[in-house]
Amino acid sequence: MKTLVLFYSYSGKTRKLAEELAKKENAEIIEVKEKNKRSKFNAYVFGSIAAVQRKQAEIMPINCDFSQYGKIIVLVPIWAGRPAPAMNNIINALPAGKEVELIFTSGSGNSKGSAEKTKGLVEARGCKVVKYSDIRAV
Repeated sequence: MKTLVLFYSYSGKTRKLAEELAKKENAEIIEVKEKNKRSKFNAYVFGSIAAVQRKQAEIMPINCDFSQYGKIIVLVPIWAGRPAPAMNNIINALPAGKEVELIFTSGSGNSKGSAEKTKGLVEARGCKVVKYSDIRAV
């Protein structure tokens, strides 16, 4: 079963973790990128509001044939206790029938308050959440 690491990183900390994990898992890796780079103000104020409201971000197309992967590991940062808006785009791109591991990164918080809702959104896509983790990214 092939594994894909699919990630979004604002500051580069999540990217570093994704690259380390892809190497460890012998997995392919794809970065989800927003169309427009956010300023710190935009990310921490408007991005946090969008995260709490579970809005999507404007992202570049995710060019991937998901059918070749049995497991998809998703890494995104936490903003205001919720996954960054790009996570909502990632969820909508997930094909049914995949095992999905969710990893959320933060310098100071966690995603406990949104964990059940996030798992539910992934499962509503027909995927099985096999692991859910919060990791401190420093």
